[in-house]
Amino acid sequence: MPMLLDSYDKDNFFDEMFDEEAAVRPHYRKVLDRMQRLEPGDYHRRQTAVDLAFMRGGVTFTVYNDNQGTERIFPFDLMPRVIPAAEWERVEKGLIQRIQALNMFLHDIYHEQKILRDRVIPPHYILGAKHFRREFMNCNVAKDIYVHICGTDLIRGRDGEYLVLEDNLRCPSGASYMLENRAALKRAFPNLFQSAGVRGVDNYAADLRKVLNYVTPDNIGSDKPNVVLLTPGVYNSAYFEHAFLARQMGIPIVEGRDLLVRDLKVYMRTTAGLMPVDVIYRRIDDDFLDPSVFRPDSLLGVPGLVNAYRAGNVSLANSIGTGIADDKVIYYFVPRIIKYYLGEDPILPNVETYLASEPQDRKFILENLEKLVVKSANEAGGYGMLMGPWATQEEIEEFRKNIIANPRNFIGQPPISLSRHPTWVGDDFEGRHVDLRPYILFGEKIKVTPGGLTRVALRKGSLVVNSSQGGGSKDTWVLHDNE
Repeated sequence: MPMLLDSYDKDNFFDEMFDEEAAVRPHYRKVLDRMQRLEPGDYHRRQTAVDLAFMRGGVTFTVYNDNQGTERIFPFDLMPRVIPAAEWERVEKGLIQRIQALNMFLHDIYHEQKILRDRVIPPHYILGAKHFRREFMNCNVAKDIYVHICGTDLIRGRDGEYLVLEDNLRCPSGASYMLENRAALKRAFPNLFQSAGVRGVDNYAADLRKVLNYVTPDNIGSDKPNVVLLTPGVYNSAYFEHAFLARQMGIPIVEGRDLLVRDLKVYMRTTAGLMPVDVIYRRIDDDFLDPSVFRPDSLLGVPGLVNAYRAGNVSLANSIGTGIADDKVIYYFVPRIIKYYLGEDPILPNVETYLASEPQDRKFILENLEKLVVKSANEAGGYGMLMGPWATQEEIEEFRKNIIANPRNFIGQPPISLSRHPTWVGDDFEGRHVDLRPYILFGEKIKVTPGGLTRVALRKGSLVVNSSQGGGSKDTWVLHDNE
């Protein structure tokens, strides 16, 4: 009987599981041995059981503007992605370096702005940015930490080198799927998991709660702060995650209407009366956070919240104004930011990037639109992007007009052939492109969860891994040193 993966086509991409000679990589040997002892029908039954468990557990995400309905089960592939200890060590060091520098950058930008005075970044890129919050200037935050939770997207090109694709510093999502994926794979292959020497991710919620406790405002004077998770509500695309993490941390989940501000302090309405709120894990963007400061039409936020924050009576995770650091134009400058604040070269390099606002770069982008990936500076989820080699002429010309009209809003990058991974498709394994979103928590110390969310472009040939664009995910195994 033919074994699973016998017919797997390695093509000429960097494959996570097989090397250039089509031999299995050492850290995948236990996984391959286990999978090849399964018949296709058995693997399919296990995959179906996981899908049904996700359906019953409500492990979903929301897709807007889709005629097939908005609520979807989050696609999950049982074949895990495996990362050896030595490889992960470098990734971890690079992520810690990056969040340290970006946190120092945010403090500087909202205080002395030395990096602008020293012309490391031209001031107009910051001062004219969509997510630069002038209202937040000279506001001090608890423990000087601006980014408490970060999800940095990593990819690997044809040579296997890890590259940073983007940083997510406002309200990064996906950690709940990382935890659900791990639980599902443990149920599907308990013996394999125990024998493979995989580092745990189960402490993520407890670690996150420690971070939130740590950044309690200094004037609270309590070692048991009242922490809440602020959600836009049940119709938000990430509401499953909001409810999941609040439950895991043992904190209330609230909407803006559940909170009020009195005398520069935040309170939660309860059946027993008003309860003080010390720390808010907010999953609402700045624009909607406080209608008295930002968008006056917002029904999601809390009037007066920004003043309470500025007064130091409540902490927000992540801080207001962090969006300036995940602007895709500022991404171009992160290697300079690391060098400026830390005096070090980046451990994890960026993807080669061109700024449409620079005349020479703009000329290059406009002359090569059909060869480049062009991204809007502040879009997410795979939206606002031109995949030049696969775009229609109409799409290319539309982006050309937009770039000429607003060059500050666009960057160009060469298309990267993301690494591939065996993925179950129909009744066999095929290669699908993947990326990796590790989660970094910044509290008393910086901790990178050993794993993360491996996202998969389930459509054949696609490089877009976002769930809103038809992507799925895998469990990510980081092995112990002796494996």
